[in-house]
Amino acid sequence: MNKPAHILMVEDDLKIAQVVSDYLHQEGYTVEQAHDGLLGLQVFRHRQPDLLILDLMLPGMDGLALCQQVRRCSDVPVIMLTARVDEVERLMGLDMGADDYVCKPFSPRELMARVRSLLRRSRGAFQRESIWRIDDAGLRIHWRTQELELTPVEYRLFQLLLTHPGRVFSRAQLLDVIHDDLRDTSDRVIDSHIKNLRKKIQQAAPGDDCIVSVYGIGYRFDAPD
Repeated sequence: MNKPAHILMVEDDLKIAQVVSDYLHQEGYTVEQAHDGLLGLQVFRHRQPDLLILDLMLPGMDGLALCQQVRRCSDVPVIMLTARVDEVERLMGLDMGADDYVCKPFSPRELMARVRSLLRRSRGAFQRESIWRIDDAGLRIHWRTQELELTPVEYRLFQLLLTHPGRVFSRAQLLDVIHDDLRDTSDRVIDSHIKNLRKKIQQAAPGDDCIVSVYGIGYRFDAPD
C-alpha cells in the first residue's frame, strides 16, 4: 500500500490555508503548513514533501524566491497560488520552476485535481506506454495501436506535453520547442498548432480531451485517472 503523499502548504492567509488543508486531508494526504517564506523553506528542507503549494506573495521570502531555492535541490512538484493575474508574473513563476498556477479566488476542488495530476506524474502512477506510445526514432506517436498523423511541429509539441503530464508550459516555452532559430514569431501560432493537434487526437481517441488550456499561460497534458 502506497504511503500517503506529504504536502507542504506555504500560505500566509490562515483561512485559505485551513480550507485547502481540510480538502487535502479529505483526499487522504498528510499536510503541513507554514505561513511565511523563510519558515516554508526551512520546513521544506527538513521534511522533503512530495508536493509544494505556495502563495506568490509571502512575508519573509516571496513565492518566486522560495520556488527558486527549492529548484536548486529538488524537482518536487510546485503549485503556485496567486491573486496577481499579470502574465509576466506568471511566466516568471514558470521560469523559476513552478509546475502549475491557480489564481485566487479558486475552487478547492479544482486545486485538488491539479494536485492529483502532479502527484500522478511525480510518483510514476501514470504509465504513458499503456495508452500513448512515443517512437522517438521515427518521430511518431501512437494511441494504443493507432498512429497519429502528425506534422514534425505537432510531434514536438505533443511529445513535450505527453512526457510532462500535469506541467503547464507557456506559449513562449512551446515556441522555443518548435523553433530553435530564435525567429520572431507570434506565440499565437501555438494556439493554431494545438487546435490541429486536438483534432487529430479526437480522431484517434474520441472524447479524450487530454490537452488542457490554462488561461493566460499556455497548455498542459492531463494524464488519465
